[in-house]
Amino acid sequence: MAMVCLSDFEAYAKKYLPKTAWDYFAAGADDESSRDDNILAYKRIRFRPRVLRDVSVMDIRTKLLGTEISFPVGIAPTGFHQLAWPDGEKSTARAKAMNICYIASTYSTSSLEEISAAAPGGFRWFQLYIHRNRAVAKQLVQQAEALGFQGLVLTVDLPYTGKRRADVRNGFRLPPHMRLKNLEGAFEGDECSEYGVPPNSLDPSVTWNDIYWLQSLTHLPIVVKGILTKEDAELAVRHGVQGIIVSNHGGRQLDGGPATIDALVEVVEAVQGRVEVYVDGGVRKGGDVLKALALGAKCVFIGRPALWGLAYKGEEGLQDVLRILRDEFRLSMALTGCSSVSGIGRNLVQFSKL
Repeated sequence: MAMVCLSDFEAYAKKYLPKTAWDYFAAGADDESSRDDNILAYKRIRFRPRVLRDVSVMDIRTKLLGTEISFPVGIAPTGFHQLAWPDGEKSTARAKAMNICYIASTYSTSSLEEISAAAPGGFRWFQLYIHRNRAVAKQLVQQAEALGFQGLVLTVDLPYTGKRRADVRNGFRLPPHMRLKNLEGAFEGDECSEYGVPPNSLDPSVTWNDIYWLQSLTHLPIVVKGILTKEDAELAVRHGVQGIIVSNHGGRQLDGGPATIDALVEVVEAVQGRVEVYVDGGVRKGGDVLKALALGAKCVFIGRPALWGLAYKGEEGLQDVLRILRDEFRLSMALTGCSSVSGIGRNLVQFSKL
């Protein structure tokens, strides 16, 4: 099967993954309108290409919080990679030939130590969920810093887990041979839910003041993931974070919120360059990456497409996904008259009605 675009990897994963695993990765919350609109929203954006510009030499590099990456795409935090490939997050970490940022999830089926050992020297951030037992979060944050992770990503849109109908219908449970390696022993003796942690173990009392608590635990830069409004973007800046990921959790939490590429505009205008802004959700082509950068994102992060790559051929499949995105991004830049990432601006795109 010729893998030409990301949709090919999606079709392969849907065909060959067990139904419960596919549904877990693919599902959105409730009617899944936010999940679908993340993709559709990119189609409502049109390029305004410029011509007769020298694009014989292209520079697609950028920097995230001072660290150079080969092109402005990273791997978003997603859980349970062993559902897609036996080596799970170890294979994800090894797919680093592209020199990009991988955000490892609290809900990984490989431990932080295993992820770190799989790709020594890789550029990694750690994504954190705060549970009611705050000692768990403290230990994970300090462990990530000790292992050389270079950033802390706090997910802020999950005080409770959204209703994912497919998981309910399938009676989804983490297979017995898989573990949430970062949380082993943390909930000893507790009955666990389908996602491998006790029901309602996440801490719904987390507030903006807990940013200060995290800052007291670590020297790592803190990025908040799950911002969709200018009000929360302003609060994030006020509380001293270094970055914002505009995200609706892939449409898996609140159904009916804005598509992330639409929310990006509001957030970028609010922060006025005071912190770096990134976006995830709905990116399926290199042209989508270019649209996001034109609207002010510093980088995009991919979630489901990374899992499709793993399902195809593990580390090799994920690298194929990244290469396709890289090559499509470079081509889209050239065809719109941009020779470097620094030359991408808001005048490159316009919104249209479909």
